[in-house]
Amino acid sequence: MSDKKHVLILCTGNSARSQMAEGLLRHDGGDKFSVESAGTKPSIVRPEAIAALAEIGIDISDHRSKNVDEFTNKKFDFVITVCDNAREACPLFIGQTTRLHHGFEDPAVLDGTFDERLAAFRSVRGQIRSYLADFIIKYG
Repeated sequence: MSDKKHVLILCTGNSARSQMAEGLLRHDGGDKFSVESAGTKPSIVRPEAIAALAEIGIDISDHRSKNVDEFTNKKFDFVITVCDNAREACPLFIGQTTRLHHGFEDPAVLDGTFDERLAAFRSVRGQIRSYLADFIIKYG
């Protein structure tokens, strides 16, 4: 029997914020959490998200963007929405699920060169990591 807490991180596209959060929580949370991420309207995993995490030694290059519908029959201890749209569209999950929300700016909407976009992803990565550090302390 696993003592891991099951966490779903939800965003709209499952391309940036939720993907980075999944990678960060898996890495920083160690064996305390089983982590998945999904989107209400999945797209692709952004190369900037992959690069921003690779810089700190976390590999999400094999991640894929998943639809939240893949998880509707799975029990989660926590569902964390990381954008306002996902919070509004978040389905109900079986069992007692604690829903948490923290909206982060979407770095995927920024134009510019790859390096300029990557700088935005780095900033959001830091914000997400800080938020998850508090989550790990409180719930880990």
